[in-house]
Amino acid sequence: MDATKPAGERAAPPSPPPPLEADDQLVIRVITAGWAVALVVLLIVRGSLEAGERWWIWTCACGVAFGLFGMWYVPRLKRGRARAAAQRAGNQSAPRASGSNTVSPTETPGSSTRS
Repeated sequence: MDATKPAGERAAPPSPPPPLEADDQLVIRVITAGWAVALVVLLIVRGSLEAGERWWIWTCACGVAFGLFGMWYVPRLKRGRARAAAQRAGNQSAPRASGSNTVSPTETPGSSTRS
């Protein structure tokens, strides 16, 4: 921005970029595989671990368990959200005569003043 220009002549800040979509299943699989590798390594060297450090084995086991749960849950979550969005799109009420979908100050949400 040029500080020498008056406020009215300054350019508007650019709009933020759209959010990026990630392949959730790939991310879950890679992270779960990482926890599984760490678990196998810790199981191999567990004899040399001090008693106070063996909690790492359970941490890795929980990471694998949560990863497996995520592989099962995330697709169902996405399908449910897509179904809900499709329902909302199909059940959209007609816009008001004014073109606004907001509730006027005289209307109570959930009740109708029309007879």
